[in-house]
Amino acid sequence: LQVFDDEGKNVTPKPLFQPDPNSPVPRQEKLYFQVFYLFEPGSSSWISAIRSTSGLDGPAAPASQQEPALSSAAVEERQEETQEGLTEAELEQRVDIFLVETETLWLLDVPPALVSVEAEDAPRVLERNKIYTELCKTKAGSNRFVERMVQTLAGAAKNKGVQCEPIPLGEKGMMVTPWDLDNPLDASGTDPEPRAEGSRATRGESSKSASAPEHELSVPVPPDRGSTVSSLMIPEGVIPARSHKEEECPSAALLTSENLQQDLVVMERILMGNIFQPKLAAYRQIPVLTGLFLTQEPLSSAGLWKSGTTEEAEEEEHDMEKRDEDKEGKGAVFPDAQEAPGAAGGGRLEELWSYRCDLTRGLRVSSMACNKANPDLLAIGYGEFDPKGQKKGLACCWSPKNPLWPERIFRCEQGVTALDFSLASPNLLAVGMSCGSVAIYDVGSRNDAAFLDSSASLNKHTGPVWQLRWVKQDRGDKKERLMCISADGRVTEWLLQPRLDCIDLMKLKRTEREKKKSPGGQEREGGALISQQAAGMCFDFHPQDPDIYLAGTDEGHILQCSCSAKEQVLSTYRGHKGPVYKVSWNPSSTDLFLSCSADWSTILWHQHSQAPLLTFTSAAASVQDIVWSPKSAFTFTAVKGSRVEMWDLSVSIFNPVMSQAASPGANLTSILYAQNNQCLLLGDNQGAVGVWEL
Repeated sequence: LQVFDDEGKNVTPKPLFQPDPNSPVPRQEKLYFQVFYLFEPGSSSWISAIRSTSGLDGPAAPASQQEPALSSAAVEERQEETQEGLTEAELEQRVDIFLVETETLWLLDVPPALVSVEAEDAPRVLERNKIYTELCKTKAGSNRFVERMVQTLAGAAKNKGVQCEPIPLGEKGMMVTPWDLDNPLDASGTDPEPRAEGSRATRGESSKSASAPEHELSVPVPPDRGSTVSSLMIPEGVIPARSHKEEECPSAALLTSENLQQDLVVMERILMGNIFQPKLAAYRQIPVLTGLFLTQEPLSSAGLWKSGTTEEAEEEEHDMEKRDEDKEGKGAVFPDAQEAPGAAGGGRLEELWSYRCDLTRGLRVSSMACNKANPDLLAIGYGEFDPKGQKKGLACCWSPKNPLWPERIFRCEQGVTALDFSLASPNLLAVGMSCGSVAIYDVGSRNDAAFLDSSASLNKHTGPVWQLRWVKQDRGDKKERLMCISADGRVTEWLLQPRLDCIDLMKLKRTEREKKKSPGGQEREGGALISQQAAGMCFDFHPQDPDIYLAGTDEGHILQCSCSAKEQVLSTYRGHKGPVYKVSWNPSSTDLFLSCSADWSTILWHQHSQAPLLTFTSAAASVQDIVWSPKSAFTFTAVKGSRVEMWDLSVSIFNPVMSQAASPGANLTSILYAQNNQCLLLGDNQGAVGVWEL
């Protein structure tokens, strides 16, 4: 048989059985059978019955009238008999085969939870769901209706009552002093002797009761309150059990407790905020509180500060103005502000406060760095650089919350020469020392020990680390590299591992000296070089390409180098006659950079030109530090000796727009712009960092 579709294509199913072409083909005989599929009651098997039919026999009888099912042996025997007894005409006769579908045998019947909308019982199901929804709406407001995800019934609530005897209550009162509350026991830690029978009881004291046994304690009074002794009635159950250590020294355990220290920190923050409120308001650029004015006179030796009325505030403000005028005469505020000839609107600096304490007095401020995540956190490095002998240094973290004492103090074996905060991990502070060591501290921890230290490294610097910097590897990458430049002529990259170690990126070599001409016109060579290595004094990385950096040397030269091209100098800028103290790229115009030197000059350079663009010289003093203004590409500030100068190239290139002197007896060593306000941070050689409002 072949089956064709409407388009005439042959879609006859192919047989699953593929006969072997090499096997002999049996003789085909035309034999037709009628097949019936029957189910035998009482068994789980199906039996097929085949009966030959012909056209002469007439139409097939119904299944109920046909012969009973036969076994396979009987069918084969019947087939042989049929083949032998049939004639050729009967064999050519057409045979009809009827296939009857049997009943379905159900092994598992799970009724569905969904009913088709076209089903016969769909209206009945919809009506039942509507009735259930209305029933739920009627019970939703009832207190007994609880929506649960289980099919268990809620048990009935049971009330249980307990009856006991009433607890006797009583009122007691006594008169105590603050000294009695703080010292319930005497200094020896033992109960004092009971009071005499004839002594007078304290006012308000009641009699003892049997239910609350009490004993009397005589508490000593401070010496300034006389020799009188007050008595105190304390129940025995109220006094806690004390350990042997607490009995020996109860005040020491109280003073060393963490809760007391935390409370003291909070109280200290409140007092500092009240005392420095006008200064902090100017620092934050917010209005000053006028309803409550805090004077500068302590009430007592305890150091508490009093608040007065409006009239007292006005008098105090008048007195403060007089004191400021007196300070101006002494140099506390810059007295001799100068403007450039022809410059309009010279600025003025006013000191808000100064970060200083007894620990930093007499030390030189070598470097400053603001935290990238918290700009209020300022790290300051201190060191005393004496050629006769190096002294210990400090690295302190200050905050405007307490200008009188640092938040963290890290003591170093040698003077601190450079420090910087990490951007990826703002809690890490890298510190460089005068001995060539590099240490990393964790400012988030109370431990003042170094987190990582290079003292055990065999490749550490042999000269002072004059500057270090955390530099991003790529523009979009958060990974950082710790770079250092030292007086031993090496620019290194430090690897953060259990033992801090470094690799050399560049060894700064001295340049050949120019031949000098003698008075007779003959050229003569200069003296021989003492060392082939040039001391590195400072460096700065390009703001857009961290692979390019500038390095200043003690020869007065500036070298442009690359981190990828080791031992190769890209450009050399010659213009200074003394050691270069600072180089700084312009953050807005990245092709320009500044340099300052001990030759009293500041030079503006272009990276594609080895000749200086502009040279700025005013006072006869070495320029210790320079910094670009974060708000203007034409403005920079420099410190020279005891003066601070602000230059605006859009106004004048010959004179600074502002030049002011600091306090007498102190020379400025470093300068930094505050990141979140219009303030300058000026460090000097006396251990103070002043916060000046511009």
